[in-house]
Amino acid sequence: MSDAAEKLQPPQDFDALRAAIIERKAELPKRLTQVAAYALDHPDEIAFGTAASIAVSANVQPSTLVRFAQHFGFEGFSGLQLLFRARLRERTSSYEERLRTLEQDGPALAESTTIFNGFVAAAHRSIDSIAAAVDPAAFERTVELLAAADTIYLIAKRRSYPISSYMAYAFGKLKVKCQLVGTAAGIDDDMLAMATSRDAAFAISFSPYASESAAQARGLAARGIPVVSLTDSAFSPLAECSREWFEVVEADHAGFRSLSASMAFAMALTVSIAEKRRRDQPR
Repeated sequence: MSDAAEKLQPPQDFDALRAAIIERKAELPKRLTQVAAYALDHPDEIAFGTAASIAVSANVQPSTLVRFAQHFGFEGFSGLQLLFRARLRERTSSYEERLRTLEQDGPALAESTTIFNGFVAAAHRSIDSIAAAVDPAAFERTVELLAAADTIYLIAKRRSYPISSYMAYAFGKLKVKCQLVGTAAGIDDDMLAMATSRDAAFAISFSPYASESAAQARGLAARGIPVVSLTDSAFSPLAECSREWFEVVEADHAGFRSLSASMAFAMALTVSIAEKRRRDQPR
């Protein structure tokens, strides 16, 4: 098979498509880039919307959706949609269904020791991946930026929330002033309104992205408050409004994703910020 023929082969799953989009991001025409950003930002809408409704939401012509699909080797837009629908079925499967999948794959795979080993192996893959992906220079810039802030606002929802919660706990122990955004009283916007240009924010969100977190990060950035983010794609809504952003893609076991790499990154960032502040204090 020729190289040209191989390039025409469409990705076989959503993760492969996402990787292809990120790899070719720089070469995409403006309108196709617009579709790519919308597709990775709103995968559920791509899965079940019509070409007409998606085109309106993405602010492009329906024909642009077809061109986008063909650019990645699909015959038409409906072929592309199948990948998004398969992803949605995988992501929305209940925890009971995931457990049943383990049993269906064989009794040995449902044994506790096998499950344990599977999660440990997934954690290793995640850690190895982020270790290679994090740019040391960008990490140093992030530490300097956040260490200089009067208050660090921690923004996260849903699966990302345990990361920000841990960081708030650790910052408290390390005497670094922070504010965890995510109150039971529902006063997040009022809290963020008190942020000034002397502060900074660290936002975390993974696909499917929490729209509230993205809106809060964009709001702070628009006011000149520096935002740093941890996310999983160059097309994440957090990436476009962040001074620095880091990509982490957690490996999964039987459809369950842990936070191994994300938590390791958060621990390293938290301690590095505290150490930077300690070193910079006047003796």
